[in-house]
Amino acid sequence: MPRVVLDMMDRRPIWAMPLWVPEEIRSSLPGEWELVVIDEATDGSGDGAARVSPAVLKATVKADLYFGYGIPAELLEASPHLRWVHSGAAGVGSSLTRSMLESDVIFTNSARVHAKPMAETVLAMILYFGRGLDLAVANQKKSIWDTEPYYMEGAPLNELSELTVGVLGFGGVGYEVSLRIAGLGARVMALKRTPLLEDVVPTAEGILAGTIELLSGDEGFKTCLAQSDVVVLAMPDTPETRGMMNREAFSHMKQGAVLINVARGKLIDEEALIDALNTGKLRGAALDVFQKEPLRGDHELWGHSKVLITPHVSAVSRGFWRRETDLILHNLQCYLGGSPIKEWRNVVNKVAGY
Repeated sequence: MPRVVLDMMDRRPIWAMPLWVPEEIRSSLPGEWELVVIDEATDGSGDGAARVSPAVLKATVKADLYFGYGIPAELLEASPHLRWVHSGAAGVGSSLTRSMLESDVIFTNSARVHAKPMAETVLAMILYFGRGLDLAVANQKKSIWDTEPYYMEGAPLNELSELTVGVLGFGGVGYEVSLRIAGLGARVMALKRTPLLEDVVPTAEGILAGTIELLSGDEGFKTCLAQSDVVVLAMPDTPETRGMMNREAFSHMKQGAVLINVARGKLIDEEALIDALNTGKLRGAALDVFQKEPLRGDHELWGHSKVLITPHVSAVSRGFWRRETDLILHNLQCYLGGSPIKEWRNVVNKVAGY
């Protein structure tokens, strides 16, 4: 009997799996298929669970499909019948083990599922600095009523229509960020891995001209840095992107720019970032992710007056399960119908790393 294992009982209440999720999956399966729902809590944070419980291993030994948070090597090695594995996490770094790279198992993730709430977090971060809310928070802590920073020559206040926003990465998150910011009047420069438009979501084509400028390559990267008032990191963590925001990159940035990172902490050299903040090169930084998480209590970033910190929560949303289930059901129909891989969604390129 063909088997699907559903191991997505997230321990965090806001992301707890609703009862209707397994019901919808079960109703989409042919009658001879078995759905095994793992009822023990798992870790859906970061790239997903690092370990596999005995109950999960027992259930997946004869499974054809596995839906969980992350795909540990131990699970793949113990489950020779697997044909498709899906992760409810966006990141895939911990899942791209030797076992995964050497297998022909189809691997999908949930990158675009998290894009909308992450884009809205980015918008909030832009406005936090753009409307001087950081100044207000600092004054409130000291019980000071001070309007001078808002009225002085060169006050750090901007309307969105006055800003150029560089979005580094035009995947799910970068796309949603670009649509929102461009729609509010900002000029958007988006950096893509390739200069081609074949992977751009069709609905974006109507607004690309004149509102979102697509760039690529090293020159495109430098152009984004040099011209942007706000730089948003929306790229995956790969060998090519790791440490991309280093001292040289900060030197190319516009004086007084703001850096926002909701992608992965390893994209930034944190010491170089702190230097750029201390020298005044950067107006500020809004960070949801860090090199090592949780960020240790004595880290300099915690007390820095120019830094806004959120604890890797930019993707949190009650809308997750509807989008996640729709993604799973779409790909399930592709699997059952033998559809070509190009019709699937969120298929991970194991070689590229995302």
